[in-house]
Amino acid sequence: MIVEIANEGKKFVGFKAVGSVNADDFKSVVIPIVEAFVEKHKTLNYLLQIDTELSNFTVGAWLQDAVLGIKVFSKWNRAAIVTDTEGIKTFTELFSKIMIGEFKCFKHDEMEAAITWVSSEK
Repeated sequence: MIVEIANEGKKFVGFKAVGSVNADDFKSVVIPIVEAFVEKHKTLNYLLQIDTELSNFTVGAWLQDAVLGIKVFSKWNRAAIVTDTEGIKTFTELFSKIMIGEFKCFKHDEMEAAITWVSSEK
């Protein structure tokens, strides 16, 4: 499941992935919140804390994640991915080379640094 991370006035939208993650998590939680944020702020600062194994993400979840990336393609400013998984870090580094905006990984014990980074302007 994906839940929104409360951010009390910070300049980002954040989510935490736990347990099983499927397409409905993106359709019903992530995409509507991101679209509303982009409508209000015109750019996207996005934080995703991954607190589950990659194998817990369904194919549909990955497809919806891709759909999100395409829907707001020109709006990305910063994306912080919080994970201790090296494979996700490697993927994020490669992905950042083809996307607009900055993408950066942080370890779980660096959550505050991730929030500070993703909240700031380039």
